[in-house]
Amino acid sequence: MNNMQTGSTPHDDRAGVSANGILGAQARGASGRLLPEIWMQDGAKRVEEALARLLCAEDDGETELMAAMRYATLHGGKRTRALLCLAAGALADTPAHMLDDVGAAIEMMHACTLVHDDLPAMDDDVLRRGLPTVHVKFGEATAILVGDALQAHAFLTLASLNAPGDSPIALVRELAQAVSAEGAAGGQAIDLSLVGKHVELDRIVAMHRMKSGALVRASVRMGALCAVGVNAAHAALYCALDHYSACFGLALQVIDDILDVTADTAALGKTPGKDAAAQKPTCASIMGLQEARQFALDLLRDAGEAIAPLGPRAERLAQLIQRANAYLFKHAPRA
Repeated sequence: MNNMQTGSTPHDDRAGVSANGILGAQARGASGRLLPEIWMQDGAKRVEEALARLLCAEDDGETELMAAMRYATLHGGKRTRALLCLAAGALADTPAHMLDDVGAAIEMMHACTLVHDDLPAMDDDVLRRGLPTVHVKFGEATAILVGDALQAHAFLTLASLNAPGDSPIALVRELAQAVSAEGAAGGQAIDLSLVGKHVELDRIVAMHRMKSGALVRASVRMGALCAVGVNAAHAALYCALDHYSACFGLALQVIDDILDVTADTAALGKTPGKDAAAQKPTCASIMGLQEARQFALDLLRDAGEAIAPLGPRAERLAQLIQRANAYLFKHAPRA
């Protein structure tokens, strides 16, 4: 049977994170500033552990479905969406152990979109995170079922969450909207429809906001939703978080467009040059590399400005901006 229990044991303070998510002394440098490498590594590890626990079933000897689901979720990745959830949760004082399972649900859903995007009928890619894609390793039929099952398990995880009030319902609604026809599914449909066409930049930006940006927005909101409801009292908080995620999510996709042109397989973890080979219009192909790079930097700056009014409590969200900046400078230096 699949273990869908969500009451994980509160994490101890050995890595600088206490049971309620407050950072200990080891997570701060001599200046007192939060060390991003500590909380990001610890948070990614905790989400990995939650995924391993939630996607655990005895092998019935007849199918490879659960093995393929674990392969799709447990073999690396930057865990950016889960970290966004954890960072927003810290801002709202959400208990760390609750965030672990919410972050795991988000990563299941993200993996679902990647598995389906890689299928021959979609982007037809053979590499993901430096490994053979799920349909290459397990077959196309199993890959389709993996995506379907991961989506279901993501919702089961949220529905089983030991959270106060209507929080589980709000979380399920938020994630469902992110992958609906108004979100990732609709964005993917638009992406496929634009292949080989000349389109305006605004159309590409709108598609990106749906295909990948909607899940980024949900990841940020879900971290806060565990503890803080969407109401008039918290309108300013969610306005800031939504502006942050709109800018940050689009910046991530623009960076991905740039790296598809400039980076190699080792850096990308997938096949480079796929967009050009498939005649897919992107921000990089429409704007040019240097203008697209500046666009990404401007978006990251705007994301930082969006959360500036939230003060030091938004430090982790700001550090994710810094990580994206560093990643862009490393893999796509200025010409």
